[in-house]
Amino acid sequence: MRDVFIGSERLAQGALTRGQLRWNYEAIFPDVYQPKAALPSLCPRIVGAWLWSGRNYVVAGCAAAALHGALWVDATTPIELIGCRGRPPRGIVVRKERIDPSEIILVDGVPTTCPARTALDLARHLPRDTAVRHLDALARATGVRADDVLSLAARYPRARGLRRAEVALDLMDGGAQSPKETWLRLVLIDAGFPRPRTQIKVSDGVNTAFLDMGWDEPMIGMDYDGGQHQVDRLRYVHDIGRNELVRREGWIDLHVVAEHSKRFIVHRAAEAFARRGHSLTLRPGW
Repeated sequence: MRDVFIGSERLAQGALTRGQLRWNYEAIFPDVYQPKAALPSLCPRIVGAWLWSGRNYVVAGCAAAALHGALWVDATTPIELIGCRGRPPRGIVVRKERIDPSEIILVDGVPTTCPARTALDLARHLPRDTAVRHLDALARATGVRADDVLSLAARYPRARGLRRAEVALDLMDGGAQSPKETWLRLVLIDAGFPRPRTQIKVSDGVNTAFLDMGWDEPMIGMDYDGGQHQVDRLRYVHDIGRNELVRREGWIDLHVVAEHSKRFIVHRAAEAFARRGHSLTLRPGW
């Protein structure tokens, strides 16, 4: 990211004048600049935060997940760093924590927590649902497994948030392809349904479809349909044939959209289980 740099270094090198720096660049962190014409983006902010640290800290948390290819990290998310410098500027969070050198890898030249350490930090520091959303995306991008993360966690038996981490890691599933799929899966689990399997393949030997999640024995699937399913004409046409294939193969496939409440979703799923002859005991409140 050559467009992100330490201003005082460029001035000392004679690469820029103070006037050029003032008129053509903007500070994203103290003494860290990027071109004024640059669009808001996460990667320059990650590089900028690392430069602010004097190139000494390790990128962690959601920022590290993004560097590993995980999707759904907001461009404005605070950049987490593991280091010791106090009082970071707005937009940077510094965690003074232990980290083994084996847990650090270079991503485009930037020291970054490895996928397992990244997952551990996400699971420890974030609320459960937010953590699982980011863990799903990280697992999908890297293949990291909960067992790998828990093995690493054994190095730090007194670290904060380990119990919370175990809960979130147990729910991690790289089969989720969007935050809403993660949300739907957690709604079903919290209501008392058996844990659904993700990305279920349905085929007639010629054509193939994939259900976002579902249960094999009762042959009940759940799909979250985002806005693109209604506005993309080609997707709409494709879905007609896809849904007919799923029905022909004997599946009940329930489609969820943004307007559906949690209670309505749970009611429809429980009704489908009853139609298949499977009794359920939902948790209180559902």
